[in-house]
Amino acid sequence: MTDPVATVTQERAEALPTPLLALHRELGGKLVDFAGYLLPVQYPAGIMAEHKLCRDSAALFDVSHMGQVELTGEDADIALERLVPGELRKLGVGRQRYGFFTNEAGGILDDLIVARLPDRLFIVVNAACKTADIAYLRANLPGISVTELTDRALIALQGPQAVQALTRHAPAAAGLSFLSIAEMDLAGVPALISRSGYSGEDGFEISLPADRAEAVTRELLAEPEVAPAGLGARDSLRLEAGLCLYGHDLTPETTPVEAGLTWAIGKRRRAEGGFPGAEMIQRQLAEGPPRRRVGLRPEGRAPVREGARLSDGEGQFAGVVTSGGFGPTVGGPVAMGYVTTALAAPGNKLFAEVRGKQLPVTVAGLPFVQQRYAK
Repeated sequence: MTDPVATVTQERAEALPTPLLALHRELGGKLVDFAGYLLPVQYPAGIMAEHKLCRDSAALFDVSHMGQVELTGEDADIALERLVPGELRKLGVGRQRYGFFTNEAGGILDDLIVARLPDRLFIVVNAACKTADIAYLRANLPGISVTELTDRALIALQGPQAVQALTRHAPAAAGLSFLSIAEMDLAGVPALISRSGYSGEDGFEISLPADRAEAVTRELLAEPEVAPAGLGARDSLRLEAGLCLYGHDLTPETTPVEAGLTWAIGKRRRAEGGFPGAEMIQRQLAEGPPRRRVGLRPEGRAPVREGARLSDGEGQFAGVVTSGGFGPTVGGPVAMGYVTTALAAPGNKLFAEVRGKQLPVTVAGLPFVQQRYAK
C-alpha cells in the first residue's frame, strides 16, 4: 500500500500522534510532520542502514497514519465497483486486491488496498486522502455502512526474515500467501494480518488495537532480526521496487494506463466499464496513452529529484521526474517519471535539468530491484 502525499516538514505542535509516538521518541526517532502526523523519518542507525536491514533481515515501520475503513452491507463489493475499476466480485474471502478511485477524466484520486473478510470489506487508504475518501464512499454507497477505524494502529514488518520473527508470536501467519489476510492472535492480541507491504520484500501489515500496539511492537522489536525503520527508508525501498507514491507518481491528472497499472483493472471491467473515467481509460487501453511512467537511471552520483524537466537530445520537452533519490541497494541514483510514449523504451537517452545543468539519464525498466514477495 502506498504512502500519502509526502509532506515532510519539521515537527510542529498541531501534528497528530500515532499510538507509537512515545516509543518513537524513546528509540531516538527523528520526528517530522508527515501528512499531518508525527512520524520518524529515521532512527539513529540512519536511512541507509534501515534500508539495508529491510533488504537483508526485517524492518518495522509505523504506518498508523494511513486510513483503515470497513464496509458492511449487502453487495458492498458490487457497490464499491461503481467507484473503482478493479474486479471485486470475484475477490475471495481472505484475499486482498490493489485498486484506485478514479475521476471522470480517468485520473487517480487515491490508491488503496481492498480485502474481503468473512463479513465485511476492509480498505486501507492514504492518510492525506482519507478524509476525502471516506466522504466520497459515504456519498456514493447508499445502503452500505462506511466505518473509519480510528481506534486501530497499523504497523508493517518487512524483509526476508519478517516471517521468522512474526510467526514466533503469530504461528498462523506462516500460512498466509502474498496478498492474503486473516484475523489471528499476535502475542495474545487480536490482530488483522496481511502478507503485503510496500518495500518490494516479503512482509506483513498488521492492524491491531491502538491501546495494545506499543506492547506488541516492543515484542517484535525484541526479536533479533527486527529493528525500527522510518519514512526515509520506506521511500527509498518503494522507489527501488518501482512502486508509486500517491501525490507524486500518481495524481488526479494521471491515468492508470499512463502509470502502468492496467494489471489492476480486471478483464471484465475493461470490457464493461461502469466506473468513473471508464471512457478515457478504455480509449487509452485501445489506442495507447500519450505518456508513460518509466524508470530513469541518472549517470554519475547526483540524484535527480521530483520536478526535474526531461528533454531529448534536441532540447525538446520529453517529460518530468516524479520521484527520485539514491537507491542504497542499487548503489546509485534512481528515479521515476513520465515521458512521451515515443521516448519510453528502455535504453533511450534523455537529459534532466538539475540546477541549470543538463544531466544525462537513461530510460530503464522497473523495478530497479527484484521484488521478492512470498508466493
